[in-house]
Amino acid sequence: MSKIIVKQIKSIIGQPESHIKIIKALGLGRIGKAKELGDTPSVRGMIAKVSHIVEIVK
Repeated sequence: MSKIIVKQIKSIIGQPESHIKIIKALGLGRIGKAKELGDTPSVRGMIAKVSHIVEIVK
């Protein structure tokens, strides 16, 4: 399974509760934090929901 690195680039303040929960589930929570995750359909779906808050580094 391939890996991707997801980095939070925007604050979650003012975001809907569902977006905050997704960010926490991805292991993020503050600007600049990055996490290496497995490239699965469920992770890709979560990233798609909060694409305005995170970026894929690799």
